[in-house]
Amino acid sequence: MGLSNKMIFLVVDDSKISRKWLIEMIPKKIVESAEIIEGCNGEEAIELYKQHQPDIVFLDITMPGIDGFEALQHIKEINADALVVMVSADRQKSTKERILNLGASAIISKPIDEEEFRTTLLKLVF
Repeated sequence: MGLSNKMIFLVVDDSKISRKWLIEMIPKKIVESAEIIEGCNGEEAIELYKQHQPDIVFLDITMPGIDGFEALQHIKEINADALVVMVSADRQKSTKERILNLGASAIISKPIDEEEFRTTLLKLVF
């Protein structure tokens, strides 16, 4: 993966504001050469993943209907190598352990620290 290929990002959060913040934190040089797809719940996350096979998924945990945990499981069943970054305000150790056990590539805490976000993204992209 790299900037020479058009990257596809899937950003899923039931909050439109949270999706906008996440997208705005992606460095401009990456966004300019990327396609960004948005979803607002777990069902959409799974369907959009199937349709677009994104390079990286940013997935909120707490959403109506299918939550981020279940969506992560489905995405990993579709592609065991999927890069999924979970985004959550839940800082409990048990939640982080569950996320990592389900195969998430990284966890970013809300409120999102821009430096942590960019560092995590760049580690996954390069």
